[in-house]
Amino acid sequence: MRIDSDRFRVKPGRRLDLADWPTRVEPVYRGEAHYQELLHHHIAGLSAQQELLYASHSHAVLLIFQAMDAAGKDGVIAHVMSGVNPQGCQVFSYKHPSPTELAHDFLWRTTRDLPERGRIGIFNRSYYEEVLIARVHPEILRNEGVPSGDRADRHVWRDRYRSILDLEKHLSRNGTRIVKFFLHLSKEEQRRRFLDRIDKPNKNWKFSAADIEERKYWRQYMHAYEKCLAATSTRHAPWYAVPADDKPNARLIVSRIVLDTLESLKLEFPRSSPQRLRELRALRRRLAR
Repeated sequence: MRIDSDRFRVKPGRRLDLADWPTRVEPVYRGEAHYQELLHHHIAGLSAQQELLYASHSHAVLLIFQAMDAAGKDGVIAHVMSGVNPQGCQVFSYKHPSPTELAHDFLWRTTRDLPERGRIGIFNRSYYEEVLIARVHPEILRNEGVPSGDRADRHVWRDRYRSILDLEKHLSRNGTRIVKFFLHLSKEEQRRRFLDRIDKPNKNWKFSAADIEERKYWRQYMHAYEKCLAATSTRHAPWYAVPADDKPNARLIVSRIVLDTLESLKLEFPRSSPQRLRELRALRRRLAR
């Protein structure tokens, strides 16, 4: 069964209510073996498209992943991109900004890491943190030292959305295709995954008391995500809200969306000029001798 990417796309200009958006849908796979078969098929397609992207050197692709804790961002990135040549792929994870990063505008630290033409860039969290966690915790905004930091109201977020939209439009005009994923996890599934991290010694390192504290702000985070996704999902840089309670299903959905995106670029290997073809034929004759 082919996955309909458009089903998960956040339509531009529409109000979004995540309470009505599923965190689990009917699986597109029939079992573990079928899941592995489908994922392998998607990965093979991604590998072929990535080679075309690298060879054509005309576009870049930026994949952005945002989610609540334990939604599976790391697993999605690891599984979906497992067949892509590391030479053509760059992954960046963003934690708390450093003093140097705080001394610049909120887009500065991620702009340095944008992918070159011919490469796939992956942001595990991104500049969107500045309209998500900073909205839930206004003290972050106040501590950044920006002129508007003392008035954490809707005008701050409106201005930041506009800055983001301007950046993404500029990147699109210059050949960077942007695809953004919100892995939509239920609060109950997060609770189960947190328990699993506590119960399994090899997962203890993934869990901290701060994770429990952030659950108190679940409603505020959902509100921030609703506003953000609705304001910044565009035709050239869409958001996809991917149901994340079923990890294998989420990976298949994401891999299909990435594959559809690359295929839509209609990439081709560079064609040799008549002069280049004559040169190659001459070189072949020399090698044949």
